[in-house]
Amino acid sequence: MFSFFNKKKTIVLQAPVAGKAVDIATVPDEVFAGKIVGDGLAFDPAEGVLYSPVNGEIVQVFPTKHAIGLRTAEGLEILLHIGIDTVGMKGEGFESFVTAGQKVKAGDKLMTFDLALIGQKAKSTALPMIITNMDRVKSVSCRYGPVNPHSKVAEVILK
Repeated sequence: MFSFFNKKKTIVLQAPVAGKAVDIATVPDEVFAGKIVGDGLAFDPAEGVLYSPVNGEIVQVFPTKHAIGLRTAEGLEILLHIGIDTVGMKGEGFESFVTAGQKVKAGDKLMTFDLALIGQKAKSTALPMIITNMDRVKSVSCRYGPVNPHSKVAEVILK
């Protein structure tokens, strides 16, 4: 069914990791902190397992496995970026369990990553979750603090 027939206007995002949800402005990267690629929030992960924050489809698994793009049935596009400056790790320490085109449900395991290795080799272990098509969004409200992969961390109201 085409997304414009879908009347749902509010999308709930779950935490993609266990750890702590923090303001996107605290991420040590001006592209994410400055909301240049979109708005959202970030996480200080407590363990190296990434889960889907929504029901949707995998749009892209980056070749270096440091990031995954998802799209919901309503057309909301979400980028999960594991660590800061992790592209230089060239996939070392990352294992993906999904491929582009695959349907996922909120809470499905997407990837594992070596948190200690990222801590050694990258600028930061911060994990931004960004809405990349903000032109479709009316508002985003986020909840910060301790989270698990089933915690509601954001509510997105579409235009």
